[in-house]
Amino acid sequence: MKTSLAASAALGIVSLALATGALAQGAGSVACAPTDQAQVAALFDRWNNSLRTLDPDKVVANYAPDGVLLPTVSNQPRTNPAEIRDYFVKFLKSEPQGKIDKRIVKIGCNVAQDVGTYTFRFKDGGTVHARYTYVYEWVNGQWLIAHHHSSAMPEAPAPKS
Repeated sequence: MKTSLAASAALGIVSLALATGALAQGAGSVACAPTDQAQVAALFDRWNNSLRTLDPDKVVANYAPDGVLLPTVSNQPRTNPAEIRDYFVKFLKSEPQGKIDKRIVKIGCNVAQDVGTYTFRFKDGGTVHARYTYVYEWVNGQWLIAHHHSSAMPEAPAPKS
């Protein structure tokens, strides 16, 4: 009887440990991917470099499958890879290149935000000053854009003195 009781207790402890481990791997406890401000800033560089290729598929590869794009020069929210690609097919024709003017980076567990202002230059010499938000999520071992909002600045830039 003692052996049976000890075996039952041991089985109970193992079951509890397995259940706790399963819960720890569920929604309550997820391993956080390490990152820092420089790595988050490099994610914009990765996206901007994909623009240089003029290949919309390379740009779309930066976005999570359920990513959302609220683009600078389109009124239509883009909520899936096909819609995001459609936007970049058109946008890339102007050969855009972005430069960060000011940024604020915030980092959480498997999520990072890069928020600020940037300036885009185009092949025709034109520029647009815009504000942006990138929300990155750690998805299948890589940082992808879950949300990207870009809008032209509502006011003309102040003259430099």
